[in-house]
Amino acid sequence: MNFAAGIRDGIPICLGYIAVSFTFGIMCKNAGISTWQAVLISASNLTSAGQFAGLSLIASAASYVEMAFTQFIINLRYCLMSCALSQKLDTKSPFFHRFFISYGVTDEIFGVSIGRSGKLSPWYSYGCILVSAFGWVFGTFLGIVSGNVLPARAISALSVALYGMFIAVIVPPARVNKIIAGIVIISMVCSLIFQYAPLLSRISSGFRIIILTILIAGAAAYFFPVKDKEDSNES
Repeated sequence: MNFAAGIRDGIPICLGYIAVSFTFGIMCKNAGISTWQAVLISASNLTSAGQFAGLSLIASAASYVEMAFTQFIINLRYCLMSCALSQKLDTKSPFFHRFFISYGVTDEIFGVSIGRSGKLSPWYSYGCILVSAFGWVFGTFLGIVSGNVLPARAISALSVALYGMFIAVIVPPARVNKIIAGIVIISMVCSLIFQYAPLLSRISSGFRIIILTILIAGAAAYFFPVKDKEDSNES
């Protein structure tokens, strides 16, 4: 029953993942990555932001150190999500359940899991992860296979979908929150400076991501901390 409920709640995530990972497959094709390599990346590293950043580093022949630091910084938020989910799981759940569930802690799966009433069953998580991961891997496969069949102009046009995805993620919260809008603008300006400034432009793309992420996110967290609901009620 819990497994079936997890599959049911994971179907919308699966459909969304197919659309996004399709673009990832197209990008893998453009970067010269084979079909089985692209599928392996999506199956073993279930994170959209980490995969897209990692792919750009692979394409630019970045070092393993850059790759490791970039993935660490980008995926650090999953540690917080995992801590929250661990409190929702039954305290009697064996360690191996927690170990396997950690594979599928993504933003979307975390959202539906943390919003489920009562204690979280491992089998619910398995159902949700199974169908969601399938959508991500299958979308990657479709993308890179289409890249092998479609003409170059079509592939170039489909590659633009990635930027549409990023805009769709950034614009809604930026319209509601002026602080987020300001941080987005600052990030764009700083990225532009790093791209064209004489000395800063020599820094590799991987370390640019690391430096800007730490500096901008750290400054935003320090100057504009997110208040807990209890603190906001007291104030």
